[in-house]
Amino acid sequence: MSARVLVVVPTYNEKESIPGALSRLREHVPDADVLVVDDGSPDGTGQLVEQIAADERDAGVARSVSVLHRTAKQGLGKAYVAGFGWALERSYDVIVEMDADGSHRAQDLPALLAALPDADLVLGSRWVPGGSVVNWPKNREVLSRGANTYTRLLLGIPVRDATGGFRAYRADLLRELALGDVASRGYCFQIDMTLRSLAAGARVVEVPITFVERELGASKMSRDIVVEALVNVTRWGIAERSRRVAGAFRKVTRSGREGQAVGR
Repeated sequence: MSARVLVVVPTYNEKESIPGALSRLREHVPDADVLVVDDGSPDGTGQLVEQIAADERDAGVARSVSVLHRTAKQGLGKAYVAGFGWALERSYDVIVEMDADGSHRAQDLPALLAALPDADLVLGSRWVPGGSVVNWPKNREVLSRGANTYTRLLLGIPVRDATGGFRAYRADLLRELALGDVASRGYCFQIDMTLRSLAAGARVVEVPITFVERELGASKMSRDIVVEALVNVTRWGIAERSRRVAGAFRKVTRSGREGQAVGR
């Protein structure tokens, strides 16, 4: 029996881009169901997806498209956590994170899914060999590369694109994580989930993708999102280094005591 796959797509004012995103998913991963988590979009994104879902049901399309309506914009992290909970309640085997704006190409998703037999979490990576970005301004690329380098060095994690939001989780891994404790709201959520997965002993694999800058709608990136990520990564890094220093001190102290005992 093949794995049941759910693609979770958070939206806020994505009425222009969501029809194309759903169409491309249907073309490239026709067996994957889709859950759109809409944060009360004023432009009617959620209602449009409801109509698309009804049209597909009437046409006998095999996949299921659903909408989780939320009353307000509460951040990317909370939207994904809500989507994860919805998926786990319905016993999906694989849960995918994917943006609605076309920056994550549906044709790259089969490669992520193909890597799951050897992984618990597969990251679609822009910054591994074979990965790339299209139509990004240079300052945006410098920011992303710099943020990932800072994250990798400060946290000591073997991941080159911890901030990327195109990824596939095994449901069993998500069940192990304390999703209710995840407080990160913006793109820092991706780093947070990567850290939690690694701490849980997950096998994390990166697969190269091509990231394309959105053509429709407005970017959700903001100064507050960047600041949240910088502050949290710095805080996590300091905490991790403190734990390592404390562990090393305890080890030295214990060895010294054992040596004194032998000397006696």
